[in-house]
Amino acid sequence: MIYPENIEAKIDFGSIRTLLQSLCQSHIGKDEVDKMQFLTDIKAIEHLLQQTAEMKALLEDASISVPHGEIHDMQEALSRIRIAGLFLDEDELAMLGKTIALAVEMERFLATLDTERFVALTQLQQSQGGKPLQDIVRMIDRVLDPYGKMRDNASPELSRIRREWSAAQGSVQKTILSILRRNQQEGLLDKEVSPTMREGRMVLPIPPGLKRKIGGIVHDESATGKTVYIEPQEVVEANNHIRSLEGEERRERIRILIEIAQQIHPYHHEIEQSTAWLGWIDFVRAKALLAIQLHAIAPHLINQPTIDWRGAKHAVLYLRLQQEGKQVVPLTIKLGRNQANRCLIISGPNAGGKSVCLKTVALLQYMMQCGLMVPMDESSTMGIFQTIMIDIGDEQSITDDLSTYSSHLRNMKMFLRYADKHSLYLIDEAGSGTEPLIGGAIAQSVITTLHQSGATGIVTTHYTNLKHLAEELDQMINGAMLYDRGAMRPLFQLSIGQAGSSFALEIAKQTGLPIQIVQQATELVGEDHIDYDKHLQDIARDKRYWENKRQNIRQREKHLEERIAYYETEIGGLKQKKKEILQQAKDEAAELLNQSNATIERTIREIKESKADKVKTQKARKQVEELKVQVGAKKEKKVMHDLRDLKALSKSLPSGQSTIQNTIRSHKLSFTNELDLRGLRADEALEQLIAYMDDAIMVGAGTVTILHGTGTGALKQLTRDYLKKLSHDKMHPIHDFHDGDPDRGGAGLTIVEI
Repeated sequence: MIYPENIEAKIDFGSIRTLLQSLCQSHIGKDEVDKMQFLTDIKAIEHLLQQTAEMKALLEDASISVPHGEIHDMQEALSRIRIAGLFLDEDELAMLGKTIALAVEMERFLATLDTERFVALTQLQQSQGGKPLQDIVRMIDRVLDPYGKMRDNASPELSRIRREWSAAQGSVQKTILSILRRNQQEGLLDKEVSPTMREGRMVLPIPPGLKRKIGGIVHDESATGKTVYIEPQEVVEANNHIRSLEGEERRERIRILIEIAQQIHPYHHEIEQSTAWLGWIDFVRAKALLAIQLHAIAPHLINQPTIDWRGAKHAVLYLRLQQEGKQVVPLTIKLGRNQANRCLIISGPNAGGKSVCLKTVALLQYMMQCGLMVPMDESSTMGIFQTIMIDIGDEQSITDDLSTYSSHLRNMKMFLRYADKHSLYLIDEAGSGTEPLIGGAIAQSVITTLHQSGATGIVTTHYTNLKHLAEELDQMINGAMLYDRGAMRPLFQLSIGQAGSSFALEIAKQTGLPIQIVQQATELVGEDHIDYDKHLQDIARDKRYWENKRQNIRQREKHLEERIAYYETEIGGLKQKKKEILQQAKDEAAELLNQSNATIERTIREIKESKADKVKTQKARKQVEELKVQVGAKKEKKVMHDLRDLKALSKSLPSGQSTIQNTIRSHKLSFTNELDLRGLRADEALEQLIAYMDDAIMVGAGTVTILHGTGTGALKQLTRDYLKKLSHDKMHPIHDFHDGDPDRGGAGLTIVEI
C-alpha cells in the first residue's frame, strides 16, 4: 500500500518517469514506463534489478555492441489484415520488417551471452522461444527495397508493367522535347522553358497566344493568366497509355500486398509477442541508461523492513546539480526492525536539508521497489516495506475546505490506521500549521503511537518536545542537519546521535533584523531555551571536531598497522632465514668435523707407520694446523655474512613505539607555551584551544599561557569553561588554571598547569 495516491508527485518520481521515457526508443517502451508500479514481492524486484544491472554491464562494455533500432507497434495494422482483402501499405510493411528484423537480431545477440554472467537476460532470450519470424523478414526484403519501396522484380507482372511504363514515359519525353526545341528555334518560346508535370501528365508551359499553333489539351494556367500548361496533341495518346499502365501497376502492387498479408496473418500472434518483447527490452535498456547517468547500483536486498544505506543521493537532485557542476551531499542512514533504531527525529535550521533528507529516503525506496537501480554505495542494504506513507508539503485544499493542519491530521489518521511493523512512515514538519504547544503535543502522541506499532519512520521537526522524546523512547534517535555557524550556511549533512539547533537567532542576525528585536526575542524565550539551543550547537560543533580527530587517528592507525604488518612479515622471513643459516652451518660444521677426524686419523696412522719420524711428524702437524685455519675462516666468514643481513634489516625496522616518539618529538619542536586567541570568533577560538591543549598534554608541557584579553569576557569564559571540563576528565591531567600576574597581563590571560 502507498499513501497518499499522489505520492509520486510528492517525492518527484514523475521526473524519473519522464527521464525514462526520454531514454526509450519506442512507444511500447514508453508504455512500459507508464505501467511501472510499486512492488512488494522481493523475488520480482530482484529479477527486475538483475535484468537492468546486466543490461547496464553490456552498455558500459565498449567491446560489445547491443542491437538497437526502430520498434513499431504494429498491433492495429495486424488486426486490420485479419479481414480478407485488406493489406498493409508499403510504409507499414517496411516498419513491420524493421521491427521483426530487430527482434531476430536481438534474440541472436542474447543467445551469445555468457549464461552464468547474464542469467536474467538469458532467461529473457529464452522467453522469446525462437519465434518463426526469419521467413517473414526474408519475404518482406524480397518485395521491398531498403527505402521501403516495392521492388520492380516483386512479381513478373510488375516487372513487365514498369518496363513498359518506363519506355512509354521516355517516348513522351522525347516527343515533347522535340516540340519544345522546334518552337524555341522559331523564336516562339524562350530558351529557359522546360517540360513540367500537371495531373500526372507531361506538359509545356507556353503563352496563351500559342495554344492554337501548338495544339493540344490545356490542363492548367498560372495565377496571372500569362502562362498555360498544354499537353501537345502528339503525346495525348501516349500519356493516356501511361495513365493506363499506372493503374495496372497500382493494381499489381495491391495484389502483391494482399498476398503478403495473407502469408503474414497466421503469425500475427507471434509478431505481437515479439514486438512487446522488444518493447520490454527497450524499457530495460532505458532503465540501464538512467542507472549509468546516476552511477546507480542494484543493492543487496533483504525481505525485512530495514534501511542500511551508505552514500545515498537524491536521484533527481543529483542529476540537476550535476548539470550545474555541483555535487549532492550523500546520506548515510540505518533504520528498521533489524537495526538499533526504528525512528529518526531530524531537527536543524530551515533550508538546512531536513526535507531533502526525508524525500531522499522516500524517492530511493520507491524507486527500488519499482525495480529501478539506485544511487548509493554498493555496501548498502535495502529492505522491503509493504506500506509507504508520507506527509510532505502543503496539502491545503480549497475544494475540500481543509486547512494545512486539517490535512496533516487526516494523514495522521491514515497513518495510525495502517501502520504496522512492515510500514515506513515519513512526516515533514510534524505538528506544524497550528498553535505550537498543542501541535507539538499532538505530534508527540501520534509519533509515540506509530512507534509502538513497530513501524519504521523519519520525522522532521523544530519542536523541542519531539527532540526530548527521541531521548526517552527505545529505538528512537535524534538526528541533526549540520550548520556552519562561523560561515552561517547549512552543510546539508545528517549527523545521527544528537538533536539539531534551529539557529533561529543567528539567522535572524545574519539577515539584518534589528538587534533590539533579536534581544527582545531572546528575553521573551528565556535563558533556559537559549541555553538548550546553544548546548545543541556546541554539541554539534564538538562532535564534528572530534569526528575529524577520530578520522585522522584512524588513518594514522591504519598506516601504522600496515607498517607493522609489513615488518612482521619481514621478521618472519628473517627468522626463517636464521633457521636455514643455522641448519646450513650445522651441516657444514659436521662435514668439517668429519674431514678433520679423517685427517687426524690419517696423521696418527702416518706417525705410527713412520715410527715417529721427525720430518713426517712435523708435516702431519702442519696439515692439522692448516685444517684449523680453514675451519676458523669458514666459520668467521659465515658469521660475518647473518650479521650483515641483520644490520641491514635493523636499519629499516622502526617500531610502533619509535613512530610515536617521532610524532611527539615533531610536536615538541613546533610547540610554543603560549596561545593567542584574541580577535577570534568564539567557535574559531574554541577549535584552536582544543587542538592546542591536545598538543600541550601530548608533549608534556608543564605550564602554558592562554591569551584571551579582557574585552567582553566571552573568550575568557569560553576558555575557563573548556579547561574546567578537562580538569574533571581523568584522561586529561589538568592540575590548575588561574589569572596571570597583575604586572604581566592579569585577567587578560589564563595560566594552565598540566
